[in-house]
Amino acid sequence: MESLDDVIDAMIAERVIHRHRRKWLIAIALVVVLALIVLATGGWKEKTGRTVPTLTAPVTVTSGKWEYNFTKAEIVQHPKKEYSPAEAELLVYFDLKNMDDEEDTSDSLDGRLLRLVPGDGKDLIESNGATCRGQLGWVVVFGLPPVSCVTKFDIPPDFTADVVEIGVLGERFESDQGFLGANEDPYWQQPEADAVVQLKPAIVVDNGEKK
Repeated sequence: MESLDDVIDAMIAERVIHRHRRKWLIAIALVVVLALIVLATGGWKEKTGRTVPTLTAPVTVTSGKWEYNFTKAEIVQHPKKEYSPAEAELLVYFDLKNMDDEEDTSDSLDGRLLRLVPGDGKDLIESNGATCRGQLGWVVVFGLPPVSCVTKFDIPPDFTADVVEIGVLGERFESDQGFLGANEDPYWQQPEADAVVQLKPAIVVDNGEKK
């Protein structure tokens, strides 16, 4: 029969083990979050050490469940008016095809998957998704031919560049592998950097006049 001292020692040991297990789980979760942040940025802020290919448009890129055929870019400038400040936007044009042969489902493009890489250590700029056939968030049907689309990036009014770089991220169809009780069924998740596409933008001045 265990003595009272043995029971107390066992209880203390169990508490210590439980406390350390919780700390290890928290530490593992922090490591995973940090890894995801590194994957999301993909080392694009500095060209040194870039681990994804740098491509020149026109070019076709397959990333995750999407296939892009990048064609051209425009810097659209909206001059200052009496009641509105100067504005500008970068438009990038591409044909978009849904390649989701894992789930065979239709979907719209997530704006986080295309990012402008300003360089000089500046933060990446997310796109607004894809406008196809005049509709933002157009649902691209799996199995149909590519549809012509454009995505927009908000940029400073004085933004200029001979060449713009667009980071392309692709989600991976995988499960959480039961980590911390998470979902074990595979799904599209955890976007990773796949490529950087360079385009030479044309300058378009929009005075707001009807054409």
